[in-house]
Amino acid sequence: MRDESLFMNLKHRSSVITDGPTRAAARSYFKAIGLTDEDLAKPLVGIANTWIETMPCNYHLRDLAAHVKAGVRAAGGTPMEFNTIAVSDGITMGTEGMKTSLISREMVADSIELMGLGYMFDAMVALVACDKTIPGAAMGLTRLDIPCVLLYGGSIAPGRYKGRDVTVLDVFEAIGAHAAGKITDVELNEIEGCACPGPGACGGQFTANTMATVMEVIGFSPLGTASAGAADPRKEKIAYRCGELVMETLRRDIRPSAFLTRDAFENAIAAATGTGGSTNSVLHLLAMAREAGVPLTIDDFDAISRRTPIIASLKPGGEFVALDVDKAGGIGLIAKRLVEGGVAKGNTLTVTGRTLAEEAADAVETPGQQVIHDVEHAFKETGGLVILKGSLAPSGAVVKMAGHERAYHKGPARIFDREEDAMQAVLAREIVAGDVVVIRYEGPVGGPGMREMLGVTSAIVGEGLGESVALMTDGRFSGATRGLMIGHVAPEAAVGGPIGLLREGDTIVIDAEKRRLDVELPAGELEARRAAWKPMAPRYTRGVMAKYASLVSQADEGAITVPKL
Repeated sequence: MRDESLFMNLKHRSSVITDGPTRAAARSYFKAIGLTDEDLAKPLVGIANTWIETMPCNYHLRDLAAHVKAGVRAAGGTPMEFNTIAVSDGITMGTEGMKTSLISREMVADSIELMGLGYMFDAMVALVACDKTIPGAAMGLTRLDIPCVLLYGGSIAPGRYKGRDVTVLDVFEAIGAHAAGKITDVELNEIEGCACPGPGACGGQFTANTMATVMEVIGFSPLGTASAGAADPRKEKIAYRCGELVMETLRRDIRPSAFLTRDAFENAIAAATGTGGSTNSVLHLLAMAREAGVPLTIDDFDAISRRTPIIASLKPGGEFVALDVDKAGGIGLIAKRLVEGGVAKGNTLTVTGRTLAEEAADAVETPGQQVIHDVEHAFKETGGLVILKGSLAPSGAVVKMAGHERAYHKGPARIFDREEDAMQAVLAREIVAGDVVVIRYEGPVGGPGMREMLGVTSAIVGEGLGESVALMTDGRFSGATRGLMIGHVAPEAAVGGPIGLLREGDTIVIDAEKRRLDVELPAGELEARRAAWKPMAPRYTRGVMAKYASLVSQADEGAITVPKL
């Protein structure tokens, strides 16, 4: 028999909205949309949906939410769905619209927090998919610190082109190949037409799947929920189970503050770097740590990467895609290998109430799979995320070394103050072997919004310069980026960082093994240039872009917005 007193205590938040004579008007509004007195007597569970009809990543989440709500109702709660925004990096890439992508992370977090505060939900399930919706939802849930579950919508299936799997990365690189005259208009159109065959997030270990991996290992998502693809029939059952689970977390009062510990963040970093994951995970985990009040610095990523081998061969640095992880045994198998190898701590709590080791122990490896290795037979001895410092990046910069990228490059700087100018130079074949392409004033403040540079980096690779040209920017890279590409250079040019003091032809030295990013100049030259430097006029003086630029921190702090109190 149900303990009614305990059940009512589960409404200790929403009862302020629904209970007592003074709340009659509120109940009247709720009844206008079909809710009954019985519904309002139950805990109210917010269903934070990032569904949107502008991209494949989140396109299917409206249907998935129906199964989550069914699970909530079956477990004794009353679900209430609401929506946030979402911006597609892939669609906006290379345009002014790309500046809105990172800003959208803050707005997703803000909207979830506001809805939780405004409606006083007792618990919440967040449905996420595209890159920024995943950390954005986690940040909002962390601020609210209520019982919650985060559900990833799943990866897109790979397309097929001339007998091989292709992803959207192949389309971006085909653009560069087309510009170089290596493929025809017809071939480019064929690749574009088959690379994305249906809904779901980008298929490699790009940012979305990296962050989905992170969310399972850090404890926000139950192990075994993210690996199933967007079109997999299992996803409906997973969604239903997440609806049931959030009611269990409510009854047990399992909140983000219980599992977002320093050890959990270290596990998450190990999962990102050990799978050759996106450099954006640095930005997002720093942001999440700031919201959770957990001490974490950009240097921690390098230390953990040094001791974490790459145990999964995933694109763009490896061979397989996200759905291959699912076939091999799922993210749970990755967690199991990390724990068994002593790389991750198994005693951290997860949203299920069980430890990471307990959850990972349930993972079943597919016999003969080649996607995920154990630590002793890793694909690479050290992880894929490397932090550089030096005269050009006093606060740090990030480079991914997940595959066989060269560790050293020395060459002349080719300076561009906008991504579009760099892209035009690449497509016009003005970049040659040995160059270091510098794209600046694209940082959190200067962009504003820290644009990703997948279009430029892919064009460089597509033209056959991936092994002979390097790139550095105070902006970001897509998780699909490969090659010697350095992002998140901090401080950025817009706030007087050394990257803004570079001149055309300056000799830049990149030494990943020594963790250095420097410019060869006579002593005192940088300081002399600094004295003459003047800030660029803001690109936006009103609206959301200007507001963001006035509040955002630097990349080494996660590029979060910080109130000026």
